[in-house]
Amino acid sequence: MGSSRRSFLVQSSAFAAGFFALRQTFQETVWGKEPSAFSPYGPLVNDPNGILDLPAGFKYRVISTSGQPMSDGFITPGKPDGMATFEGPDGLTIIVRNHELMPYEGPGAFGKLNELFEKVDAERLYDRGGDKMPHRGGTTTLVYDTQKQNVVREFLSLAGTTRNCAGGPTPWNSWITCEETVIRPGEKTDGESLIEKDHGYCFEVPATAEASLAPAVPLVDMGRFNHEAIAVDPETGIVYLTEDREDGLLYRFLPKTPGKLVDGGQLQALRFREVSSIDTRNWDQQIVEIGKQNSVDWIDMTDVTAPEDDLRYRGFANGAARFARGEGMWYSEGQIFFACTSGGENKTGQIWRLIPGEEGDSLELFIEPNDSALLEAADNLTVAPWGDLIVCEDHPGMEIRIVGITPEGKPYLFASNHLQTEFAGSTFSPDGSTLFVNLQHSGMTMAITGPWLS
Repeated sequence: MGSSRRSFLVQSSAFAAGFFALRQTFQETVWGKEPSAFSPYGPLVNDPNGILDLPAGFKYRVISTSGQPMSDGFITPGKPDGMATFEGPDGLTIIVRNHELMPYEGPGAFGKLNELFEKVDAERLYDRGGDKMPHRGGTTTLVYDTQKQNVVREFLSLAGTTRNCAGGPTPWNSWITCEETVIRPGEKTDGESLIEKDHGYCFEVPATAEASLAPAVPLVDMGRFNHEAIAVDPETGIVYLTEDREDGLLYRFLPKTPGKLVDGGQLQALRFREVSSIDTRNWDQQIVEIGKQNSVDWIDMTDVTAPEDDLRYRGFANGAARFARGEGMWYSEGQIFFACTSGGENKTGQIWRLIPGEEGDSLELFIEPNDSALLEAADNLTVAPWGDLIVCEDHPGMEIRIVGITPEGKPYLFASNHLQTEFAGSTFSPDGSTLFVNLQHSGMTMAITGPWLS
């Protein structure tokens, strides 16, 4: 073990021990207070345009809108979701963006009647829908200039997949996009759509600044289930995965060749060492304590592409832990944060922290507010350059917000939208100047700038 790695693990253990007591006190003194009480940016300012409220000094611009033409001649698809950024040439930022579209939803990249389908290399699509109704999920890529705050180009980068919800960046400059569906041939999604292939897979998209449509190759060994997000440990190449089910598991993938996921590998599920088949959802009682470090290990999964969609049932029966709708996930400084949308007694959400280690992994329930004033339906998340979590909420019908969470576990309000649509895909530019985020059902991608913490 390298000295820096060993030092980090020692510091992390001390950090966790100190904050265990702090967050226990927090439940008595913080939960129930307005999150703006802890905001480093102050209260939100009402947006005269009726789109996005932000703190004073911050501003947004809409950089992409669904239904508009892209640089490659295709149409910007609807329902933008998970995203990540990468360093591009000449100081530019590359953004790879998901689109959570089912085959019958739109707008799609090929137009309302798929009139642009003939212009695409159909061999690169995953499911062409009998060449009549190509599946409309996938990814687009934006090349963005943060100095000028404008889009240089925008193009289709993966096509023919379905309901691409979240995913995650890799250390080798690619985006893993994940299908949150397990539809199969023979099933009907609506009156017209044709399903030619099994869905429920991950796909890899290179982060490139030049217009290019990646071949859609399913990473089958990473399992077929309701995928949500992934995070990669750059020291080991291990990929961690969430499952968006009320009774989902947390997985990791051990690649045969680190950095080359298409070569295959072993899928495993997380297990608490002290309690087999533990229910971490805390719905009926507080089974998992906030702030406590739990020793965990991993069990091998078999038949990971089973048509029955029973991976989570078999894993739980064999001792794996059960989670409440695993959603966004992000690696930062030797730790992996992930959200569970409906965890906790009030089902308002949990944030977890996984710390991989050469001498064993540990898992901590980082926060569980059980108070919708502080956090409601945590979805995509990222880690800001200064260490705070930036969490998107997804609960139509209520005020929908971006919530910041400090390393001490203090939540604060950063943004709220007037359009009653979920936030998705929060991610910072490599230079830290710009936060990109989607307003999913409004089909908007936003760039937010302002006096960020240093």
